[in-house]
Amino acid sequence: MPANLPPQYFDAEKNFRTAKSPAEKIVALEEMLAIMPKHKGTDHLRAELRSRIAKLSQQASKKTGAQRASMAIEREGAAQVAVIGLPNAGKSQLIASITNASPTVADYPFTTYTASPGMMAFENIQVQLIDTPPLMPQSIEWWLPPMLRRADALLVIVDLSDEPVLQLAEVTDQLLQMKIGIAGVKTEEGVILSQPKALIIGNKLDLAGAGESYAVLKSEYGEQLPVMAISAREGTNLAELRLKVFQVLDIIRVYTKAPGQKPDHGDPIILARGSTLADAAESVHKDFRARLKYARVWGSGKHDGIMVKRDHVLQDGDVIELHM
Repeated sequence: MPANLPPQYFDAEKNFRTAKSPAEKIVALEEMLAIMPKHKGTDHLRAELRSRIAKLSQQASKKTGAQRASMAIEREGAAQVAVIGLPNAGKSQLIASITNASPTVADYPFTTYTASPGMMAFENIQVQLIDTPPLMPQSIEWWLPPMLRRADALLVIVDLSDEPVLQLAEVTDQLLQMKIGIAGVKTEEGVILSQPKALIIGNKLDLAGAGESYAVLKSEYGEQLPVMAISAREGTNLAELRLKVFQVLDIIRVYTKAPGQKPDHGDPIILARGSTLADAAESVHKDFRARLKYARVWGSGKHDGIMVKRDHVLQDGDVIELHM
């Protein structure tokens, strides 16, 4: 299958060839990945570019003496979500409150210098949250934009005690400088390489005046994006936050079973909402999509155990029995 690469890809490839430092080369490669259409004809090229990025990341980290953060963080669990915000918004406090990680938490800004992952539990799955340095021009490392582009979603943290609408506007501007747009927020500035899903979180709900600030924030952005308020320090609304993150990711959990046996509800297949039975079969094993003859489904079928076709759209919680 031909790759059918657009003209913008070759412009990014030209930038890669003229780039001098590993960091500049990585930026160009990430642009090539973002522009490249996703289909079987580009699978080999995509893998090659990712391999180049991994090697260049090692070179850049050795050259700068920096920790291999961000790009070297392997995706774990059901999804990878980057937590972003301005200094002192409470990102690290949230990570410490809702995951198994132990980031440095303090009342002064710039306590996070590298990307740090932690796992957030939601029901029977784990979602990887990554604490990141504050979004300020002087603190944005070369590896941060590619890492944000690769994330499945962004959690944007704003401080409800300090003009959260202005904070969100500044965050959006910083992202645009990285050619990243937030899905749902309209912009006409420059070329956008990535538009990840996003959840806006107003933090420090326990402070005076935070409720009124949250009302203004939701009025300004609530029709474009999901918005909620929490207190990471007091633990307010953290259970609701876990659910909201799952909803924003727009994923489903599907379980498999062998004939005559019970399904294992502790190890679901994670799929994008709208995925079909054929997609689930391929997720179990790359050859299963072609070999699949039929399947039975419990959950979204008209009747439990009904035989369904390959194009049957699955729902969260479905149990499938694959027959080859």
